[in-house]
Amino acid sequence: MSETILISNVTIVNYDQEAFVGDLYLEEGKITKVGKGLSIQAQHTIDGTSKGWIVFPGYIDMHIHGSAGFDAMDATEEAIRGIARSLAKEGTTSFLATTMTQSVDAIEATLKNAATYKGSLDEAEMLGIHVEGPYISKERAGAQPIQYIIEPSIQQFHHWQELSEGRIKQVTVAPEVNNGFEFVEEISKEGIVVSLGHTDAMSDEIERAVGLGAKQATHLYNQMRPFHHREPGVVGDVLLEDDLKVEIIADFIHSHPKSVKFAYRLKGASRIILITDAMRAKGLDYGVYDLGGQAVHVTETGAHLSDGTLAGSVLTMEQAVKNIHAVTKCTLQELVSMSSNNAANQLELPSKGYIGNGMDADLVILDEELNVQKTICRGKVVYEKE
Repeated sequence: MSETILISNVTIVNYDQEAFVGDLYLEEGKITKVGKGLSIQAQHTIDGTSKGWIVFPGYIDMHIHGSAGFDAMDATEEAIRGIARSLAKEGTTSFLATTMTQSVDAIEATLKNAATYKGSLDEAEMLGIHVEGPYISKERAGAQPIQYIIEPSIQQFHHWQELSEGRIKQVTVAPEVNNGFEFVEEISKEGIVVSLGHTDAMSDEIERAVGLGAKQATHLYNQMRPFHHREPGVVGDVLLEDDLKVEIIADFIHSHPKSVKFAYRLKGASRIILITDAMRAKGLDYGVYDLGGQAVHVTETGAHLSDGTLAGSVLTMEQAVKNIHAVTKCTLQELVSMSSNNAANQLELPSKGYIGNGMDADLVILDEELNVQKTICRGKVVYEKE
């Protein structure tokens, strides 16, 4: 059981209210009191007096393949635990372990592993699985190995969901491929977040997919039919669809700063979800790493296959938040939307993404430059900056 914690004299930020200096009391993994001048005895006290500290709901990363030398597709308990433990220092308190296009056997091994994974209080919480591929377009494969791309199958997906014991929460799919629209409609009805990605669809096909229940677009701008003034493509349509949220990798490698700003202007903070799309090299030195059996060269210019194709990122959520704030000059409240609340809403997690009584005690404490000072997962301090 986690200890009781009193956090005092910090600026508390939610997406829907004016920030205020106040206190938080945490017990049994929950936020039980929010107010000013709380005088409650706690086993542990965090005092932000004169430090300018800011408290956000913990970051939620809906699209991450790996970190710290581990990848979800390693299909081991050690891999998921390694990822989960490494994320705390960047303020991430929960995430979707993300698969990639590989053989059916490799994907199923990953799903079985995730089904049996038991997290602990000293790490970010694995909320479930994001299946990215193999139901995508060969025209927009990117770093997803083309030889393993297959047509969407509702029957196969149901089998995969059984193997994962219901832990698949999001699927990236190209709706225009054979069986794509039927697949989008069916799994949307089952409460899965359908994210349109690695797709060569035309604008009207994206509109049709949204009408069938698609709720999201995977890593905006990347591996999707680009905008053209006579055919808006995937990019044009997802930017205009009010019912669609978009993932953004705000590393300024996957998208130019002005493209990030453009998306913010069109979609608004309520429809943007910051993700990392990070691979196993995140947090490690530059060098050559593996991604789905492919050599990925990680340098100061990002993570690339030998032919120059982008292959995930080494971005942290901490840096993503700082980057989008720098380029858009958005409010702190909007940062909360983009870093946690929108993801919590998409995943239908009513106890996450908000600071209030009864909510999960998933918090990130920041300084005025948005550097992570402390991370609290389910009421336990799991990271403190030295």
